[in-house]
Amino acid sequence: MALFEMFPNYIWNLSVAIAMESGGRIGEIVDMCQPIKDAAAGGGDAGTPAFMKQWAAMGDKLIELAADDEAKGRALSASDKLERASLYLFTAERMQGHGHPGRMETYARARETFDKSTALGKINRERVEVPLDTGTMPALYTRAAGPGPHPVVVYCNGLDSCKELLYWSRLPEALARRGVSTLCVDQPGSGEALRLQNLPVDPHSEHWASKAVDWLEAQPDVDSDRIGMTGISLGGHFAPRAVAYEPRFASGAVWGANHNWAEVQQKRLKREGENPVPHYWAHVMWAFGADDMDDFLAKAEGMNLNGHMDGVKVPFLVTHGAEDRQISVQYAHDCYDQLVNSPRRELKLFTAREGGVEHVGADNMSYGRDYIADWFAETLGGHTA
Repeated sequence: MALFEMFPNYIWNLSVAIAMESGGRIGEIVDMCQPIKDAAAGGGDAGTPAFMKQWAAMGDKLIELAADDEAKGRALSASDKLERASLYLFTAERMQGHGHPGRMETYARARETFDKSTALGKINRERVEVPLDTGTMPALYTRAAGPGPHPVVVYCNGLDSCKELLYWSRLPEALARRGVSTLCVDQPGSGEALRLQNLPVDPHSEHWASKAVDWLEAQPDVDSDRIGMTGISLGGHFAPRAVAYEPRFASGAVWGANHNWAEVQQKRLKREGENPVPHYWAHVMWAFGADDMDDFLAKAEGMNLNGHMDGVKVPFLVTHGAEDRQISVQYAHDCYDQLVNSPRRELKLFTAREGGVEHVGADNMSYGRDYIADWFAETLGGHTA
C-alpha cells in the first residue's frame, strides 16, 4: 500500500494523505491541489502560501454551504460540511511557517468551525481544559456509551498535530465502541497550548500527563484504576515516558515509536529521512521555545527514551510502519527491547500485507487505529466484540 502522491515532495503528500484519512473528500482534495501542483515543485517549504489560499478557500466555501443547510434546519448536513471545512483550515494552517501572515486567523476560524460542527451535529466530544502548573491543557473528551465508570485513554499529539486531528484519526470513536473513553490533549508544544498560550514542549511528559490523570480521577464516569496513555508520531516519545514515570497509568501504547528523537535531529541536519512539516527548523524552535538552533538542540537532548523504559511496569504496545520514511523502524525495536519490566509487551510492525506502512499509517490509518483500540479494550477491560 502506498501513500497517495499528488505532489513531487513528501511533506505536501503527507498533509494530503492525513487530510484524506481524517475525512476529506477526494473530489474536494483534487480541486484544491490541482491548481498548486507547480507550486510544490520547489520543495516542501516553497509555495505553502498558495497551499493555504486554496485549502482555506475550500473551507470558506463549505462554511457557506453549511449556512444554507442550517437555514433550512438541516443541522446534521451543516455539521458534516463544517467538519470538512475545519479539517481543510487546520491543514492549511499546519503547512505555514511560524508567524506567516494569516496563520493565526486561519487557526481561529478552524477552531470556531470545529466547535460549531460539534454543536450542530451533537458529536460525542466535549471541549475541556485540564489545569497545569502554568496555563491549561485544552482537550476533547469522548465518552464511552452506557453507565460508567469507564476506562479511559489519554491520547497526545505529535510534533505538529492538534487534538482535532487526534479526534479525526477515529481512535476515540473506535475506543468508544469498545467501551473506553478518550481524552485527546493539546499538550504543551502543540495545538492550542502552543498557539494560544505559548507553552513549549516539555520532554518530561509525565509533568502534564499526570495532570490529565488528576483531572480524570475527578470525573464521575471514569474508573481511575483503568487509565491508559497513547500518543501518535512524536507522541511515541511522550506516551512511553509518561507511563514510565506516572504509576497511575494501567496500560500504554504508541502509534509510531519515537525512541530517540534527539538523534533524529542530528540525522535531519544531515538531510537523512523526511521532515513531517514545512519550515521544519522554524517550527521546532517555536515548539520548544528556543532562541536559536543551538538552544533547540540543547532542549531536544531530553527527547531520548534510552534508560527510561525499565520504568514501564504495565502492559505496553509498540506499533510502527515498516516503511516509515521519517522515523527508523529500529526505534520500535529499541523501545520494545527495553520494556524489560512490562508484564505484557508487544511489538506490531505494519507491513505491505495489510497496509499502514508509512509514518503513523498515513497510507491507511485503519490498521493502527483498530489494533490500538483492541489493545486498550483488552488491557483496560473494555470489549472487542
